[in-house]
Amino acid sequence: MSSMLFRQLFDAVSGTYTYLLASRPGGEALIIDPVLEKVDRYLKLIEELELELVKAVDTHVHADHITGIGALRDHTRCITVMGEHSKVDVVSMRVSEGDQLKIEGLALDVLYTPGHTDDSYSFLLADRVFTGDTLLIRGTGRTDFQNGDPRAQYESLFNKLLRLPDETLVYPAHDYKGDTVSTIGEERRFNPRLQVKSVDEYVALMSSLNLPSPKMMDVAVPANLRQGLHQEEVARRGLSVSPTEAMELVGRTDVALVDLRETEERRKQGTIPGSVHAPYPELPKNVRAGGLLHELARDKRVLFYCAYGERSAMAVLAAQEEGLTSARHIAGGIDAWKRAGGTIA
Repeated sequence: MSSMLFRQLFDAVSGTYTYLLASRPGGEALIIDPVLEKVDRYLKLIEELELELVKAVDTHVHADHITGIGALRDHTRCITVMGEHSKVDVVSMRVSEGDQLKIEGLALDVLYTPGHTDDSYSFLLADRVFTGDTLLIRGTGRTDFQNGDPRAQYESLFNKLLRLPDETLVYPAHDYKGDTVSTIGEERRFNPRLQVKSVDEYVALMSSLNLPSPKMMDVAVPANLRQGLHQEEVARRGLSVSPTEAMELVGRTDVALVDLRETEERRKQGTIPGSVHAPYPELPKNVRAGGLLHELARDKRVLFYCAYGERSAMAVLAAQEEGLTSARHIAGGIDAWKRAGGTIA
């Protein structure tokens, strides 16, 4: 971890912390809980550090600011990531408890930690945990909206996060007092909300808070649930095929079916028979002259797919820019393919 690049960035308006991680200068990077108004700042920093942003992650659907994951995706074609319980219309990748969120040189363990919202996730990286709004420094996230549940939060806190080693660093998504980091041991001892004797006592405590709604809530929540842009644009340009149309193409000798997902996703979700595996992060070199997909496209039509259609839509645009004019993608990804009754290997 010694050469790991780690930046904690702050948005004073919403009190949000955003985290930029990379295993080395000049390598792949991941960003957690970006804020829309700060996207230009992140992009400048990413450029200065010569990083390649490959994943933008939200710990949950935020109510106090508009997320930057969609804007970052539009600028960098990075993969947007949220937990499988998220109600967001389109993200590129959905993770669940026990998965690992990987970029070059780093792997974060995914923990499902509901309570603040029903789609709250935490991410554990070696000596530190990114807790979103589940565990705050000397506090815990409110549980009175967005399907929040103090009982679920008690479980997330006492049976997941507080079981991590005492020295684990705690990096939350927010702080309103100016604290930047804590540890699990410190929070166990000094966090007033964690001094309860039982789940019922915690429920009573959280139910008595009577907090005002976040100022941005009516704007932020609907905006954050609506992230899908690429697939509409690609469909408008006539570059997508429906799962049913794709079924006619699969198995033809003049069609190369290309799976952009990661190995772990393929294992969990299955694959469409006959696909070539070319993970999305390797796309730029694969579609360039001399690259695997560029060569395939000489005598075949390239048909991309991924989990939900978002990575494949971005891939089609990248391929078109490199002159692969026959490239198309399966709208809605393997998710839509399965719903349409497509076969899975």
